[in-house]
Amino acid sequence: MHKSRFFSGIALLALSASGCGLAAASPERDVVVPAEPTAIDFVDPATVIGLSTRTVTEGDSSGSRYVHIDYPEFAGATALNRELRAQAERQLREFRARNRNVEPVSPRPELNVDWQLAVASPEAVAVRLRTGEFQGDSWANSTRTFWFDPRTGRATGSTGLLNGRPALVRLAELVREQLKGRELVKKKGSQAESDAFDSMAFNHRGDLVVEFDDCQMGPCSLGRVAVAVPADRVAPLLSALGRQAQRSVRETRAGRSADTPRFAPTTSPDAVSNRAGSVDCRKVRCVALTFDDGPGPYTGRLLDLLKAGRARATFFTVGSNAMAQPALLRRMSVEGHLVGNHTWAHRDLSKQASSRITDTLAKTGDAVSAVIGQTPTLVRPPYGATSQRLHDVAREMGFALVTWDVDTKDQNGGKVEDIADRAVRGAHPGAIILMHDIHRETVDAVPDILKRLRGKGYTFVTVPELYGSVGMQAGRLYRSGNELPRKQPLT
Repeated sequence: MHKSRFFSGIALLALSASGCGLAAASPERDVVVPAEPTAIDFVDPATVIGLSTRTVTEGDSSGSRYVHIDYPEFAGATALNRELRAQAERQLREFRARNRNVEPVSPRPELNVDWQLAVASPEAVAVRLRTGEFQGDSWANSTRTFWFDPRTGRATGSTGLLNGRPALVRLAELVREQLKGRELVKKKGSQAESDAFDSMAFNHRGDLVVEFDDCQMGPCSLGRVAVAVPADRVAPLLSALGRQAQRSVRETRAGRSADTPRFAPTTSPDAVSNRAGSVDCRKVRCVALTFDDGPGPYTGRLLDLLKAGRARATFFTVGSNAMAQPALLRRMSVEGHLVGNHTWAHRDLSKQASSRITDTLAKTGDAVSAVIGQTPTLVRPPYGATSQRLHDVAREMGFALVTWDVDTKDQNGGKVEDIADRAVRGAHPGAIILMHDIHRETVDAVPDILKRLRGKGYTFVTVPELYGSVGMQAGRLYRSGNELPRKQPLT
């Protein structure tokens, strides 16, 4: 089913001598890639020891709004972890307040937050949060960068790179100088206000890149507006953390091979379970357990439980989480599970243009392929939301679409026994059961689910095995193994 593609996302690069592998600079292709010098090189999160991911999500149930917030968590960085968690909670709280009286009809309001590492070294760590909010007809995008000093254990916003208020005032002047030639840009947005300077990082030359949110500096059609203040001009304005960060970025860049390719051909075979074909679902009662949104902090334990229970599952991974925790992806593949595609950042695909759908699916597939040597051919649309454009893109790219017919309603955790009861009560031969491995309660429910369903004669297989020799066709939507794909329409 898989069609050959080229690696289109963040390139996985070899470790540098300092231990920080760099990923090619870049927002996703749905954002205009800025010309130098405002491009930033981002650290490959897989090279950061002790990094895990956290996810806050809402929306799989009908009638709810869509929320998906991902952020990293670091071993030994308590203050930074606290700031990131507080920011996630604040954004969720404010989003709920803005939409308290909004009916969640289609298209539903959506809050989406993902992240990148602008630097990760013994001298400085920077997490760049990228927020998209959909309100009825368009997306509003913003960025905020948090900084951490490993030497002092302190976390700060981007203005912590500067040596106090006078330095912020001078930076605002330098930014205004660079904006003078941009006719459409408003000057008022470059005043010395902390909120206006909440996303700053260094490019590979040590210039300070100052980013502004959509609509903050001019018409929303401008998209991302950023300026790069030259290293020599910003140097006198930097705090101790700022000097450490600037030095770290320059040194890390110097260790990067100049001819490292940003793109590499993808020739990996289609992803399949290494035990595919060992069960004939025409003769036994089969059920497919599926887990969305990971890998997360509980995925390792889940894999232990599935192994102990002789059960296999299908994992629909979010690309940014998968890239940060490749060891868990490798375990999934080696232990007989199937890795599926759940997009890069979990945005509702039914709101996206074809080019953006293509980008997020290709980027996630390439990231997974780089880790396990197989390219996922199953896509679970975030929130189960589909559109004609999605069907068309999936057919062209060689992807089958998979939703579910049994919902354990574990999106916000819930009671372990309730999650298990819903899974067992809804199970039937050919069932596709929805769960999320980002929740502790879900993982805690798995032993009971396995025991009770096995007692009813069920065997646990990956999704494609439900369809046997008939197989799964690109562009089609599959909700249950009981449906006859040959009789389904493509839309």
